[in-house]
Amino acid sequence: MTSHDPIGVAVLGYGLAGQTFHAPLIRATPGLTLRAVVSSRPEAVHADLPDVEVLPDLDAALARADIGLIVVATPDALHAEQAIAALKAGKSVVVDKPFAVTLEQAEAVAAVAAEAPGVFSVFQNRRWDADFLTLRRLIAEGELGQVAVFESHYDRFRPAVTDRWKDKRDGGVWADLGPHLVDQAVQLFGAPLGVYADLQAQRVGATAIDYAHVLLRYDRLRVILNMGHLAAESGLRYVVHGTGGSFVKHGLDAQEGQSKAGLRPGDPDWGLDPSPGVLSQLIDGETVRTTPTPERGDYPAFYAAVRDAVLGEGPPPVPADQALTVMRILDAGLRSAAEGREIVL
Repeated sequence: MTSHDPIGVAVLGYGLAGQTFHAPLIRATPGLTLRAVVSSRPEAVHADLPDVEVLPDLDAALARADIGLIVVATPDALHAEQAIAALKAGKSVVVDKPFAVTLEQAEAVAAVAAEAPGVFSVFQNRRWDADFLTLRRLIAEGELGQVAVFESHYDRFRPAVTDRWKDKRDGGVWADLGPHLVDQAVQLFGAPLGVYADLQAQRVGATAIDYAHVLLRYDRLRVILNMGHLAAESGLRYVVHGTGGSFVKHGLDAQEGQSKAGLRPGDPDWGLDPSPGVLSQLIDGETVRTTPTPERGDYPAFYAAVRDAVLGEGPPPVPADQALTVMRILDAGLRSAAEGREIVL
């Protein structure tokens, strides 16, 4: 990296995504320099980042020759148009998930990205969750044998509907948390054969989906994705059954909470899993339970890979074709719920 000038970065938006994920990770990545944030809340930006310039809009960022990477961390409805504008301006682009509101928009972004000179990637950070990295290792090492059932939960307890845009977004919780769970499943097992989704607005006053129970059908494997806002006991994360054993995990990856608490990548505790999962196997007729050594969560790996891709030294960490696969499954889920049937892919 010493032979290259730092890549200038501008983040669009300074809500949860920009403040908790993108800005800290960019600043922790050698070879990237956060030069600007586009925000209507300059006081919030400067409270955290006194040395970073606040710009009024995307055009101001696109006009800067010292900015080569645009990170789109705005509400979903703006993702596609802002990504397309930045790509057409010759910038490299990272878009938070979902990278578009509809499949048609996503395909339009991907088409522009395929012709644009810059790098394009989608921020699927939960590929680098500690528990997912651990589970991926266990499957690769054959500890679970042939996986038969993969159950993935991302449940919360938020019984009151708020005025936040996330409680009104198209697709609701399926668009918010679904991309994480779908992407992880596809990373492990590839695209499913079919999608069956039960999507509901369960809370009093809810206008958007706040419960999702989705079955991804493979040949023999069944993947179950569950997310909702009415789970007071919301600790379950994974239940995985295979011919070689079972893996059960409680608790979410710690990196988001650590960032909110002020920890930063490089701190000794960053990415450590506070609640490792349990592996159960039948050995000599008895059930033996062990706690596999957990991997360390590594969100910084995403931006390190983005940096390398911009420098021509590696592929984007989440290329457009992989992001489109996720969007096709999300779209199939919406159609399945509307039509009350499985959508064959």
